[in-house]
Amino acid sequence: MNRRRFPWLSYLVVVSGAVLTVVPFLDMVMTSFKGPGEAGTLPYRFLPKAFDLSNYRAAFDQLDLPVLFRNSVVATALITGSVLLTSSLAGYALAKLRFPGRDFVFRLVLSTMMFPPFLFFIPHFLILVHWPLAGGNDLLGRGGAGLTVSVVALAMPFLVNGFGIFLMRQFVIAIPDEVLEAARIDGAGEFTVWWRIVVPQTKPVVVTLGLLTFVDAWNEYIWALLVSTAEPEVMTLPVGIQLLQDHVDPTRTMPIVMAGLVLSVLPVLVLFLLLQKHYVRGIMLSGLK
Repeated sequence: MNRRRFPWLSYLVVVSGAVLTVVPFLDMVMTSFKGPGEAGTLPYRFLPKAFDLSNYRAAFDQLDLPVLFRNSVVATALITGSVLLTSSLAGYALAKLRFPGRDFVFRLVLSTMMFPPFLFFIPHFLILVHWPLAGGNDLLGRGGAGLTVSVVALAMPFLVNGFGIFLMRQFVIAIPDEVLEAARIDGAGEFTVWWRIVVPQTKPVVVTLGLLTFVDAWNEYIWALLVSTAEPEVMTLPVGIQLLQDHVDPTRTMPIVMAGLVLSVLPVLVLFLLLQKHYVRGIMLSGLK
């Protein structure tokens, strides 16, 4: 089918995709303003009878939002910063530096992408529990809770990302070797070459990887639930919102949970809007690659 002869078909597909994406989000926002007994009733009402802010007040009352936000922000910042740093450095090394076993290391990195992350959650948890000289443990890792009592535990399994290393390598490998050699001839070391040349050249990809990592880390639930079961003080926002259902009036459960979800989505939405231009450019470059 010729797209130029049927331009309306392209518009229909785009509009349909936009509706399927936006309507659930708008429904979440509208539900967060509904009063008791309005959510989940038939016939279904998209708009609330009256915009009620009491659901947001109830979410603040039931949840220790400052602590949950702090834990989520700290864990997400640690994960995002570590992934960007390690992916950029490892991608540069695997793309431009020659050393024995480089291809083997790259294949090893690719192999890590074949396994789901939750497959390693139990081993990671046991390692953190028996971490020496932390959380009351002795030198052999016995007697305490290890690192599970720290917010750092939320980030530990995700500090290095195989996909991020692969993505950065594929972009760094396209940078002309002559540019890097010219910098080395001028006396620049490898760290300077990476910081002054490679990082600016890969800025759109760094932003794209940062956004993807931020969203995954911010929404992480299974690992955060496992850690917070051992130490409630390190509970994150997704876990707190899920547990909120057990502590509110059943007739208001859905609106209050939706209010918590709206508060959880706002940081991701604001960050995406601020970095949208770089993100779109990074996606376009990915397509060109």
